[in-house]
Amino acid sequence: MRIAKIIKSNSHVDYAARVLDSLETPEPPTPAEYCFGQFIKVVTERGEAVGVIYNSQLINPEYGNYGPRLSTPPELNSVFSPDYLNEQGVLIGVLLLGWKSGSGYQHGIPREVLPINANVEQMTAEEIRAFHHTADGAVEVHYYAHVTTHAGNFAFALLNEIANQLESLTTESERARLSVLRRTLAWQQTMGKLR
Repeated sequence: MRIAKIIKSNSHVDYAARVLDSLETPEPPTPAEYCFGQFIKVVTERGEAVGVIYNSQLINPEYGNYGPRLSTPPELNSVFSPDYLNEQGVLIGVLLLGWKSGSGYQHGIPREVLPINANVEQMTAEEIRAFHHTADGAVEVHYYAHVTTHAGNFAFALLNEIANQLESLTTESERARLSVLRRTLAWQQTMGKLR
């Protein structure tokens, strides 16, 4: 399902996307479809970039600019101020974690630059599972250091959310590995606070 469009980049792996609204699609995504930790894909000519939503911002550039005489009920804004509706919205921060090519999924930094207006789509549970599992069924999270470097203050919460999602997609033995990851995150977060 399409949830957003790429509008800018902050770096080669950190992109901003604008969530689609009712002016762009008859069925805009619900907040549950673009929440923190949601895995996404961006399909390009060379393959698929895989990322995760790690941040969000509400945009409302004209907040407070309407005077009392010009205020209208929200349902009449489309008549009196149609451009105002399109300026309000939600931006999501997308951190790229890997890609899919003909040989399968890879963790790392995609070489390709995502184009402006590229569609951001929600990944299915099966796609998330395939991205995180090797051929023999082992869980892999090779982007751990990448997330801790680029997700800023959200890094530990994001990795914990990823572990929560992967837990329901793995076997019992792989859940034990995710438990070790959670303990490592808790230890790193605690030690970071002590410094």
